[in-house]
Amino acid sequence: MVEQLDEQTMNERLAAAHERIVALRREISRAIVGQERLIDRLLVALLVRGHVLLEGVPGLAKTLLAKVLASSVEGTFKRIQFTPDLLPADLTGTLIFDPARGIFTPRLGPIFANIVLADEINRAPAKVQSGLLEAMQERQVTIGDATWALPDPFLVIATQNPIEQEGTYVLPEAQVDRFLMKVMVDYPEREQEEKMLAMYLDPASMEIDIRKILNLDDLEALMAMVSRVHVDERIIRYIVAIVSATRDPREGRIVRLREKIEFGASPRASIALAHAAKGFAFLQGRGYVVPEDVKDVAPDVIRHRLIPTYEAVAERMTPDMMIREILGAVPVP
Repeated sequence: MVEQLDEQTMNERLAAAHERIVALRREISRAIVGQERLIDRLLVALLVRGHVLLEGVPGLAKTLLAKVLASSVEGTFKRIQFTPDLLPADLTGTLIFDPARGIFTPRLGPIFANIVLADEINRAPAKVQSGLLEAMQERQVTIGDATWALPDPFLVIATQNPIEQEGTYVLPEAQVDRFLMKVMVDYPEREQEEKMLAMYLDPASMEIDIRKILNLDDLEALMAMVSRVHVDERIIRYIVAIVSATRDPREGRIVRLREKIEFGASPRASIALAHAAKGFAFLQGRGYVVPEDVKDVAPDVIRHRLIPTYEAVAERMTPDMMIREILGAVPVP
């Protein structure tokens, strides 16, 4: 049963929750210089029980950020380096024969953690990718004839390197669609990089003990609050209009994109966009979604679900360019 709260009580709880979120951001920023947008995206995914695909060159602190996030919410963390010789059992676990008792016993794999970093996911073959993505979707793993529930919360942060394609396996579109968001991780600003370098040159500043701002019970309570964030009917229509315009740009009065989009986003994108907008609104301290929340997270939610045509690729037209046109054309409620 959902607890019914009056407006004053809800506002008080939102204010208290926002203070916790601000403290969490501040604690993460002690170890991570810059990357505020990326931090917000990971927090949104964590709060709405989604998963994130990060794309960026090496050396942008993606692994460090995942570890710091896990430490600050008192969650367990595992990093899995994906390689071409990896097997599904290396992720999920397997049965080990116990000669003393003459039986097989399960040995759970590294996927059993609150936050799992799947490093360079596109370096593993499709069977391994499918094993991970199935666990992401079902939040459980079957080993032998027994099914094991994954920890709650359970967040997968997968990374892929855009500059190295040799020896990689491109994630199929149907599998990429399982990620709530695909976030492009860019280089830091010059001032941020100078601050980062100064930290690394000072051994004392690198000995950062990340404090636990939240425990898992606190996080569960915040997730429950996010689920109560209000989405007005006009916002629902706005979300559906944006996603529908990726399938048929004529609906958004963007006729020129009709020959640029091979396949648009599925209804799963509408659900993901609504959830991400609720999470982002919550980070801003609001109990309701406004159009700006939808527009802010839309590129991260849609970019990996929109497949451009050969003509668009030849013209170097990226999904982000198309999404910007769609957001500019669809009427804002």
